[in-house]
Formats: sequence, structure tokens, C-alpha cells
Amino acid sequence: MEAVVKGLRERFKEGKTRPYEWRVSQLEGIMRLIKEREEEIMEALWSDLSKPQMESYLHEISLSKAACGLALKQLKNWMKPEKVASQIATFSSTAQIIPEPFGVVLVISTWNYPFSLSIDPVIGAVAAGNCVMLKPSEIAPATSAFFAKYLPKYLDDSCIIVVQGGVKETTALLEQKWDKIFYTGNGKIGRIVMSAAAKNLTPVSLELGGKSPVVVDSDVNLKIAVKRIVVGKWGCNNGQACVAPDYITTTKSFAPKLVDALKDTLETFYGKDPLESADLSRIVNLNHFKRLTDLLDDQNVSDKIVFGGKRDEKRLKIAPTLLLDVSLDSLIMKDEIFGPLLPIITVEKLEDSFELIDSMPKPLAAYLFTNNKKLEDHFVKNISTGGILINDVALHLANLNLPFGGVGESGMGAYHGKFSFEAFTHKKSVLSRGFATEMRIRARYPPYTPNKQWILRKVIDGSYVALLLGLLGLHRD
Repeated sequence: MEAVVKGLRERFKEGKTRPYEWRVSQLEGIMRLIKEREEEIMEALWSDLSKPQMESYLHEISLSKAACGLALKQLKNWMKPEKVASQIATFSSTAQIIPEPFGVVLVISTWNYPFSLSIDPVIGAVAAGNCVMLKPSEIAPATSAFFAKYLPKYLDDSCIIVVQGGVKETTALLEQKWDKIFYTGNGKIGRIVMSAAAKNLTPVSLELGGKSPVVVDSDVNLKIAVKRIVVGKWGCNNGQACVAPDYITTTKSFAPKLVDALKDTLETFYGKDPLESADLSRIVNLNHFKRLTDLLDDQNVSDKIVFGGKRDEKRLKIAPTLLLDVSLDSLIMKDEIFGPLLPIITVEKLEDSFELIDSMPKPLAAYLFTNNKKLEDHFVKNISTGGILINDVALHLANLNLPFGGVGESGMGAYHGKFSFEAFTHKKSVLSRGFATEMRIRARYPPYTPNKQWILRKVIDGSYVALLLGLLGLHRD
């Protein structure tokens, strides 16, 4: 592993990845990969997760294609130095911010969206001019094998390398020195990544998750709201998504209507026996299946199931499941669910939901369904979260002009669109001066006479009169 990383570092030192032309050629290669290998991508996603083709296209292929297309279109602008205003204290000078690549970066991906969550950070890293080591998740072996097979055929394999494997290989990677580590996954592994990075003071981006709440007001168009909640929960990898709704809060008086509407919509979308639906992904593996069924079998929640609960261990399938008024002390409310289970917590008044959300670690996303503008403003101003979406679920990911990332335990750093470029870029400050004014402005040099001190203090405070006096040489005693 050390030799491979050393090779990447040599390629970067040679300057191979810095030119605009190289970056564009790699982005074009990624675009060709997505277009020409769409069928193979879908086959890999089906093998790993039984992911429906429509989901695979909408949530993985099309979003990655859009990210790559935007990078190709905007790369020249992103790479341009940014001129900034000079200040009187540095007269006369010019100032600019130059974006430069970090160097050799490590991208550790996850299994729930194994294509897009691997290729999107690579797009940002390549656009920024870095050498990249990609470690796809071993929990999605078909997609990992896809990258190992096809990425070298479409990209420069001397600068962009795929490493497959599990804990052993990831541990070996984390023992190496990197210029940036980008990790997507859970908080437990995120802490391990951050600890390893700290040994070399390596900057990290951690794209984690959390318990993303959905607050539902009674004044909404219930039919539309429920459709959006259902497709944002179970239509996103059967709840195995970092931005999927983790729980709903609503008032006690409105809960029965909301539950009935959810039941009707779930049956409409996935049939009377959702285990047979071709539009629901399976649970990724037996470990996660047992983790989810343990949540359902918890004695504190087993009698709270109001819809669903069916399971098929052989096929790793769990039906969409609604639970009403589970205890906040139950296992299902302790950690991110990451599956097809959706608790509904009732409160006396909707504002009490905000206190509940605030009592938990900061989520990756928070959703509010309401027509009350005052309530919306209060939610936006007071809920600390990675991102907020009003009257829909998960759709904010599709806007590449918005940064995507967490806060607190839901992560650090952001990407998507230009923010992906910036995630792998160091902004270098450059101040440039000439020699023309040196003979006149000598107040900055010892010996510091009273006049010199007066001039310097006034110039630092922004006085153009003092600057003029300095230029005229009137600071001398």
C-alpha cells in the first residue's frame, strides 16, 4: 500500500494532475463511463441491494451525470484565481486567492448508494486536480468490483486508483499519509477515520447521518405531503439513506389522519404485500436485517406497530412499517434507523417538536410540512441541521447549487457542485507588492520615532491622510 501511495505522490509532484486539460479529460472519462456502462451500473446495484432500475437511474446515475456535467461546464471558472480588494495597510499591492489541489486524497465510500457516493467525491477531487485513491464499500461487492474493473479503462490509472477490500485494507489505507480524507458512512467509523487523520494533521470531510426528523402540521395538503414522505422514505433505498426520514412528529389530534393516509399511500405504491413489490430495495445484508428486526422486537415497541412489520429473512426483505407513540427511551429512537421502519411521535402542540429535535444530536436533514410561514421561519432559524427542506423530502440533494453535508455528529464539510471542487481545494492567499513606494514610506522600519508611530497607527486605522503624509515623506522627525 505504501508503494502505491508513493507512486501517486510522485505523479502529483510531477504536476500531471494540475493542468486544465488533464482534469477535463478525466471528467470526460467519467461521463463516458456513466453513459456507456449504465446497464452494468444498474446490474451491480441490483446485485448489491435489489435496487429498482428507476431508483438507480434517478438517485445514482442521473445525479452523478449532472455533477460531472456541471464540473465540465464550470471548471474553468472554478480554477480562476479570485481577485480580492487590497487594504490601506498593504498599500500598494494586489491580492488574490488561488485554488490549488491538496495533493493525494483518499475517498472511502459507503454501501447504500455505492455508485454515486463513490463517483461524486471522485468528480470533485479530479476537478480540483488531485491524485485519488478510491476505496469502495465491501458491503456492496458488485459495485466495488465494477469500479475496480472499469475505472482504469476510462481514467488515468497512474493517478486514480481503486482499492478493494474490507477492514484490513481500510486500516492499511488509514495508516498512510494523505493530504485529504473524504469519508462517507456512520459516526463510529467516522471517529476512527478522524483519529487516524489526526496523526498526520490531515483534513477530513465526514459525510455521516443521523435521525432526520419530519414535522407535519395539520394545515397541509395531506395527500400530497404523505406521497412525498413515503417516496422520500421507502422510495429511497427502502429507508437505507442518510437523508431518509427517521421519525415523524405531529400533534396527537392529527396523528390518526396522518397514519391512515400513510397506510393508504403505502398500499397504493407497494401493494397489499409489499414484500413482493419490485419497487422496494432489499436490506443490504443479514447483519443489517437482524439489526432492524431487533429494533422491531424490542419489548418497548413491539406493541406499537400500526402497519407493516412483515419480514422475510431468506430474501432480506422487511415491509414498510409504521410505529405510533414509541418511547423515546426505546432502541429505535436512540440511533439512526437506516431502514424501512418509521416511528411517529405525537406532541400536544407542534412547537414541542422543535424541543424534541433540539434534545437530540444534530441531524443531517430536517423536514417540515406546513403552510404556516411563521412556523416555517421559526423552524429554519432555530433547528440546527445539515440541511432543511420545506414541504418535501430529500429533494434538496438534486440542487447542485446547495452544499450537502452535516453538522456536529451528522458530519463535517460539504460537497456537491462547486462545493465538491472546494472540498478538495486549498485556497492559497497571494499578496503581491512592487518597490515604487519603498523610498517614501519608511515609517514601518526602525528606529520608531513619535512621528513614525503616529503615521503607522493612522494608516492601520484606515487614514488615507496619514498614507498621503507617508508617501510625501512627512513622517520624519
